Amino acid sequence: MLFGRRLAVSALLASAALAATPALAQDAPPAPDSQANNQPDNGDIVITALKRSETLQNVPISVQALSTKKLDELNISNFQDYVASLPSVSFQALGGTPGTNVVYMRGVASGGDGNHSGSLPSVGVYLDEQPVTTIGGNLDVHIYDIARIESLSGPQGTLYGASSEAGTIRIITNKPDTSGTYGRVDLEGNKVSKGGWGGKAEGMINLPLSSNIAFRASGYYEKDAGFIDNVPGTRSFLAGASPAVASQPNDTIRPDGGITVNNNAFVKKDYNDTEIWGGRAALKVDLDSNWTITPSFLYQDTRSHGSYGFDPKVGDLQVQHFYPEYRRDKFWQAGLTIEGKVGNWDVTYAAAYLDRKDLQSSDYTDYAEAYDNLYSSVGGLAGYFYYQDNAGNTIDPRQRVVGTDHFKKMSQEFRVASPSTDRFRIVAGAFYQRQSNFIHQDYQIPGLATDLSVNGWPGTLWLTQQHRVDKDYAMFGEASYDITPTLTLTAGGRAFIYDNTLIGFFGFGRNPGGGYTDSPYNGAGSSKTGFIQCFTTGGQRLRNALATGGATTLLPPAVAGAPCTNLGVYSNGGVIPVEASGQGVTYRFNLGWKPKPGLLFYGTVSRGFRPGGINRRADVAPYAADFLTNYELGAKTTWFGGKLRFNAAVYRQDWDKFQFSFLGQNSFTEIHNGPNARIWGAEFDSALTLGGLSLTASGSYTDAKITKNLCLGDDPTFTCTSPAGNMPSALNGIRLPITPKVKLNGTARYTAPVGDAKVYGQAVVSYQSSAASDIRTAIYEAGTGNVINPAALLGRLKAFTTANFALGAEFKNFNLEVFIENAFDTRGQLSRFQECGSCGQRPYIVPIRPQTVGVRVGSKF
Repeated sequence: MLFGRRLAVSALLASAALAATPALAQDAPPAPDSQANNQPDNGDIVITALKRSETLQNVPISVQALSTKKLDELNISNFQDYVASLPSVSFQALGGTPGTNVVYMRGVASGGDGNHSGSLPSVGVYLDEQPVTTIGGNLDVHIYDIARIESLSGPQGTLYGASSEAGTIRIITNKPDTSGTYGRVDLEGNKVSKGGWGGKAEGMINLPLSSNIAFRASGYYEKDAGFIDNVPGTRSFLAGASPAVASQPNDTIRPDGGITVNNNAFVKKDYNDTEIWGGRAALKVDLDSNWTITPSFLYQDTRSHGSYGFDPKVGDLQVQHFYPEYRRDKFWQAGLTIEGKVGNWDVTYAAAYLDRKDLQSSDYTDYAEAYDNLYSSVGGLAGYFYYQDNAGNTIDPRQRVVGTDHFKKMSQEFRVASPSTDRFRIVAGAFYQRQSNFIHQDYQIPGLATDLSVNGWPGTLWLTQQHRVDKDYAMFGEASYDITPTLTLTAGGRAFIYDNTLIGFFGFGRNPGGGYTDSPYNGAGSSKTGFIQCFTTGGQRLRNALATGGATTLLPPAVAGAPCTNLGVYSNGGVIPVEASGQGVTYRFNLGWKPKPGLLFYGTVSRGFRPGGINRRADVAPYAADFLTNYELGAKTTWFGGKLRFNAAVYRQDWDKFQFSFLGQNSFTEIHNGPNARIWGAEFDSALTLGGLSLTASGSYTDAKITKNLCLGDDPTFTCTSPAGNMPSALNGIRLPITPKVKLNGTARYTAPVGDAKVYGQAVVSYQSSAASDIRTAIYEAGTGNVINPAALLGRLKAFTTANFALGAEFKNFNLEVFIENAFDTRGQLSRFQECGSCGQRPYIVPIRPQTVGVRVGSKF
């Protein structure tokens, strides 16, 4: 019933979507599906990476494109699927649930990214021409009825700007087509080894409404089976000065006064299932022979349950968690593109709006376990903190985190392009975007006394209630000149301004008794953090006002739901946001040489940037923008009448004072500018067609290292000698984390006619080498001052190889396939994480999906 209801809703949504606000999508007119699905991947794919329609083999930059045909053949439906085929792309899974991945390219990764108050991403993600890059995880758009995915390696700072520092991923949708009525329906059922049953239903239709108007819509529903089990377990916590009381149904009070809890209420097999449903619609109107208007709308709702990381200390694909875990990620995107000509110049206006909301609940028991052990000499958490109920009794110290983010992004771009046939040609334009995020993080201890909680939030030990705004302004242009018929010089630049602000509340509460002087001050006993730092009507922070006898009346909160405001700047009787702004120029110079058809050689020098931003702590300075400079030589070659394509590039990248996030004093996230890093690399992409046999192979080699010490504190010399105790957290020459040194992917597909059908067999093999999960090899442990090795505690991502196989038949209007993915049930590691900065006792592994067998059927009409 649920499956049918959501499938019906998806179809209705796709059909009704045109009533929404305008959205964006500018691209070259696509071929109908009947043509696109038969398009060979030999380099003749038309891409728009440089804001013009050109074939892949004629674009003098490193681009890999996955066409509609290739996406279908590889059964790609989400982010993790297509990244496996993009050798220069890696990612960090922040918990592993869909929509929480942080994307990296060419080794430009320091780890620790993704915090809601942290750095913007270093890789831009676009849906058509709308930037959909967000903090805290990429937009995991369901891949269906997609024209292609373009992966642009290296800085794209001229045409794409902020957050395209290391590269850009573009998801290009199929557009409405006036050539005819056609559609398709695709169904899949699958079974995960050691897991449950899953499947998906997808459909699209293209309808010409007149000779100059066409409508296209798609809808989808997917159920991803769970494969991680939440198994029975207990955790025990020490007694404090007085025996504890049972505040939760699963508490047991031991004879020594401590607490033992169990997770019986949450034990479940196949704990981590996900449901995704949504739809997309677009209308294309040709106003005349020169002008076209295209509104579009997308909606997607993703609901995940459980944990996508398992605890190897508990068992393979097992965890022991003690509170509800779920995530809901829903978004809609709307926009408008107007394309036309003024004289013989192309004119494009693209505007868009994205609205994304997520809600998640996470178990935080590991935090209580870690700190109970850390403070064992004083009776654990019960002896060190004040986890008590309203009657003064010690209570269960476990925590649960409930968080929400509400992203809004509005972007506009206007550009012009001279005729592509001119010897001298330009693309130039202006861009503006404003993105905001309303951030809510609620760390709950059920039963915590009202006076020990965040003021106005009973049971909340810590609250984050913030509003973040990031704005970008830019003017850009690229000019190309054919020095000779075979030699072309391109030069481009982008002048940018960024302006980022942050305001709100974060921290502990303050016991209101005695005019905020009663002790304990809060559940953590903190006298310096949170409510006590809020601004008063006299312009002082409350802590200073108490010390000097000033007014203690607080200003009203600047962010709804907060008890007051401690993150901001007092100005003219109120609080305004903390601000970080900057400006600069990025560039690209490119020389392309085509000595004969089928051969293109190029050299590129390019520069990209990522905006700076704000640290929440008032005593930590804002962090500056970081820049990436790329030096690249490449070749694109086509041989034997198009049967063989081989593209390759070698590069060196200098990453200047990269932004680095870590947990600093009192476990506050801090972002600093680290030392420089140097990255050498090479990548290739090839395809060979021999009759019914098609072979593809791609790969990358990345050698990314820091060139000076990464210090525990700010040290502009990176010698880690000043101030005293500023020891190296990572030594000069250590490799950057996350990105494997080697990544390879190969596909073999053989098709043969059998009666009225084309029967095929396909094999896909992927390999990636090991990588570090954390760059830091030494930090001070909170609470003890001991030096620990985070990289060793978290563990390395192990090398792994996977193989997928498929066997199927294509008829005129029908196709059938059986497949097995991860055929040898390899436990490949996508990411490692821990629940808190001091939770090294339980590192979690996010695995690839275990062996999965399934059947796909499809019909076209």
